[in-house]
Parts: sequence; structure tokens; C-alpha cells
Amino acid sequence: MKLNNLLFIFSMTTILSLGCSKKSESQLFIGNTPIDTTTVVSGIATPWEILWGPDNYIWFTERAGKVNRLNPATGSIQLILTIEDAFEYGEAGLLGMALHPDFEQSPWVYLVYNYTDGPLIKERLVRYNWNGSQLVDPETLINGIPGNSYHNGSRLVFGSDGKLYMSTGDAGTTSNSQNMNNLAGKILRINPDGSIPEDNPFTGKYIWALGLRNSQGLVFGPQGYLYGSEHGPNSDDEFNLLETGRNYGWPTVNGFCNTPEEITFCQANNVREPLYTWTPTLAVAGIDYYGSNAIPEWNGTVLMTALKASRLVALKLGADGQSVEEVTNFFDGTWGRLRDICISPDGAVYVAVSNRDGRGTPRPGDDRIVEIKAKNTTGFNRPGSKVPAFNIVPNPVKDEVLVTGNLLGEQNQYIILDSLGQIAQEGVATGKEFRIRLNSLKSGFYFMRISNQNNSFTEPFVVL
Repeated sequence: MKLNNLLFIFSMTTILSLGCSKKSESQLFIGNTPIDTTTVVSGIATPWEILWGPDNYIWFTERAGKVNRLNPATGSIQLILTIEDAFEYGEAGLLGMALHPDFEQSPWVYLVYNYTDGPLIKERLVRYNWNGSQLVDPETLINGIPGNSYHNGSRLVFGSDGKLYMSTGDAGTTSNSQNMNNLAGKILRINPDGSIPEDNPFTGKYIWALGLRNSQGLVFGPQGYLYGSEHGPNSDDEFNLLETGRNYGWPTVNGFCNTPEEITFCQANNVREPLYTWTPTLAVAGIDYYGSNAIPEWNGTVLMTALKASRLVALKLGADGQSVEEVTNFFDGTWGRLRDICISPDGAVYVAVSNRDGRGTPRPGDDRIVEIKAKNTTGFNRPGSKVPAFNIVPNPVKDEVLVTGNLLGEQNQYIILDSLGQIAQEGVATGKEFRIRLNSLKSGFYFMRISNQNNSFTEPFVVL
């Protein structure tokens, strides 16, 4: 590529705030809001749950049995637990996680995972204690939940009532979902100590709602409503408003009550129809509620990840919280299969990418966590800014650059990101002035992000 062409791209990209259309591989606008997408960490294996912790770290599970803490500023990972008897096969393994809402006083972490009992696959809920560096003292709260190599659920979330809500799949046996003596295919409501709440809708049972197939997303909205995403069979993935004591119809009802058999069943069994459905199915997964003005177009939406469809879906809720007014797709096919999502207090969105989960075409190294962040919350200089966070000289560059900046610390970690937000190079440099060789990079547009104990800064540059 000629120098003049690269300089033109560099100039126009800066002026346009790196914007492009929604269908491009590197979507950099949400409506009118410019955003940055960055791979925070890659090389992980089948991430399943990601949570924003009270310590401002991302806590996440890997299906083989690992629990980790991730520093979102530096990308550094701390392994805090390996569950040796977690059984990973098909869709089974270490799944959902929740942190106690009063974590400072009750540093409990709740995990759901599959294990084997002779020839059977089962599921258990376990509570661990966080000692400041590791998860210790496991206590099994619920054991022997039916499991399988598929349809295990299982998402965990705490409500404002202090109860733990847990989704379970039908474990491949559709009749489980309507069986009141079976915990599969349900939403369970549990006291933090693992006991059954006295005010559950069915006396003496964990069951809070029934008739579910395989729910892999749970979140409470600001009005106290519990929402869930639900895998359909060949049609009718569902987005549900989950209510106490309600039946969600599976396996007789798939989607809305719109056939004679479904209508009869719905009238007789207190069935709650979904708020929204998708045919063909998307393989809907983790969800979270976005209540920030950082990306105003998403404020008041439930953000939902999709596996088969490889996209992020925004569901704009009505003012009453009981309807969906608009559905918009983002990042179609940009990263691959999206498993879960979490949101930081400042409105940054983090998405877990899972391309090595046994479905689709495995692409080693593609499992990652991606940050989606409004541009005015990053370290990028604005058009017209007079003082860069740091200088890259020369720019454009052919081989080696000198990086200088008074705002840099004595110990700096840097990553080089390409235009798709993928890490092209990373390393550690000391001092407020250092050199980096970039001769391994192909010609194109890149970003250098430098992080230290206090700050994180990003600047663009061009490689010839």
C-alpha cells in the first residue's frame, strides 16, 4: 500500500472517529455513539460465565473447570480455582457463577457444574468462600440435579430479595420440564445457605417456575422483573419475563400459544407467553441489562449474546418493563459465537467469545473477552486535542518506534491492536521512554494501548 493512501486512511479515520457501518467486521458506531472494541484477553478455553465483580475485576469461568479473575485494564489473569471433578463433554462442564450481593460481609461465590455419577451426568450447586486469593471451603448446596451432555442450563443471579435464582435445562428429557418432582427444566429459587425459601410458590420445593427447555440467560431489570433467554428446538428461541409460579409450556408449547393443542394447555396450566421469539433460532445465551448513558442508544435495553447467529442483540424494553419495543442486531459475525456478557459501572460492555465449545468450526485461539466501550470513556485523544497521552515516533513507522510520555509510569504493559481489536503484539517496557520493534506487523492501521498501575492510554499509528 502506498504511503499517501495510508496517510489518507489515517487522517480520515481520525476525523470520522473510526466509524463504519453496522454490518462491517469492526463496528465502531452504536447509532451516533463512536465506540472502541478491544480484545482484553485471548487464548482462553470456552468461557461460559463473565461477571463484573465488586473489586472491579471480571470474574469468569471456563467450562473445563477453571475460575479466573481478569484485570480489564491490563489483561492479566489470576486462576483462583480449578474444579477437578467438573465433567466437560458436549455442552456440559463448569457453567454459571454468582457472587453474593453483600460480598464484603459474605464473600461467597456460587458455581454450577456437571459431574459424573456412575454412567450418569448430573449437576450440582456449590458455594465457595473467597479468601482474598483463592476460592476455598466448598459446600454443596444442591446435588443430583439431572444433567446430560446438552441442555444443562445453567445461569445464576441474585435478586433484590437476597435469593439466588438458578436456571436448569431439561437434560435432554423433555418430560422433566413439567415434572414437579424433578429439578430439571425449571427456574429455582434458593436461600443463600442452600435451603428452600418459605415463600416459594410450591411449598417445600426449590421450584419457582417450570416448563423451560434450556435457559442460558438470566437478569433482573431495574423494576425487579426477572428476564430469561431460552433455547428453542428448530424454531422459537424465546426472551421471557419470568414470574413466580408460572409455567412456560415446554414441551407442549413452543413459543406462543398459537395452535389448538398449545392454546388448551396454556389455558389449563397458567402459561406465560414469551415477550419475543426468533425463528430461525439464534441459539440465545447470556443476557445483561444496560442502564447507562455511556452508550445512550443502549440505555434501557437487555443485551443478549447469540451463539449460532454470532451476534449481540439489543432488546429495547417498554417503559413498563413488560414489553419489547425494538430489537436490533450488532456485530454480526465479527468475533464468532458469543456466550455471555457483563457490564461495568461506567457502561463498558464485555462479551465472552466461545468458538471452541464443540459447535461450529473450532478456531483455536479465538476464545476471548472483548471490551465494547464508548469512545469518550477511553484514552483516545479527541480531534483537536493538543496533548497526546504519549508520542509514537516515527509515525507512520516501518520497523522501530520510540514511545515517550510524561503520563506513563515506571512499569508499563503495552498491547498493539489491529483495526478489528485483535491483539497483534504485546509486552512490557519500563520508564517514560522506551523503544519497540514492530517489524513483524503487516502494513495497516493499529492502536497502541499502554497500561500501568494508575492509567490506561491508547494512541493510533500506521505501519507502512
